[in-house]
Amino acid sequence: MIDSNFIKNSKLGIQNVSRETLDELNKYSLSILKKNKEINLISSSTEKSINTRHIADSAQTIDFIDKNDIKICTDLGSGAGLPGIVLAILMKPKKPEFKVIFYEKSYHKSNFLKEISKKFKLNTEIEQKNIFDQKNLQTDIIISRAFKPLPVIFEIASKNFKKFKYIILFLGKSGKEILNEASKKWKFDYQEKKSLTSDESLVVKISNLKKK
Repeated sequence: MIDSNFIKNSKLGIQNVSRETLDELNKYSLSILKKNKEINLISSSTEKSINTRHIADSAQTIDFIDKNDIKICTDLGSGAGLPGIVLAILMKPKKPEFKVIFYEKSYHKSNFLKEISKKFKLNTEIEQKNIFDQKNLQTDIIISRAFKPLPVIFEIASKNFKKFKYIILFLGKSGKEILNEASKKWKFDYQEKKSLTSDESLVVKISNLKKK
C-alpha cells in the first residue's frame, strides 16, 4: 500500500504529496502487477517488493526533475513506465505543463503506457519506436532505468538528440568505475546521490556531455 507512511519510511523526502497522488501511485503499482500476468513488465521476483524496488526507486529522481528549467523529460526504453509514469504522476499537481515522452518499441508495453496515461490523465507522449532510429530529438532530461549501459546511453544522447540539458541514470555497485571509464572518452559533469532503495547503488545527473 502506498500512503503517507510509505513516503516517510522510504526516506524519499517528497514534500506535500497529496492523498490523490499517493492513491494514483498505488493504483499504478496494482496495474503493473495485474498486467504482469499477461506481459513481462517487471521481474516476477520483484513483484512483492514493487513499491520499494520500482515505485520508490523511480520517485527518488524527483530531486533532479522538479526544477524550473525542466519541462520535458524523455524516458528511454520505458517498459512499464518506470520511472517516467511515476514522475508524471508526482509532477502533475506541481507543474501541469511538465511532459514525459516515452520511447518504447514494444507494441504491448506501449499500449500499457497509453492506458495508464489515459487513466490518470497524464501529460505524456508515447512513441512506439526504436530510439536508435530517431534523429534530431529535443528534451530537457533524458532518463533511463534498466535499459542500456551508460556508454550506450551517452551515444544515444550524442547521436540521436540535437538538444538536451541533462541525463539521469541509475547505476549499480560499480557505478563509480563506470563513470571513471566513461570519462576516458567523454567530458561531463555530474551530481550523484546515494540510492534510497539500494545501499550499493547511485543515481546520477549528467550535464555538459561532450565527446573527447
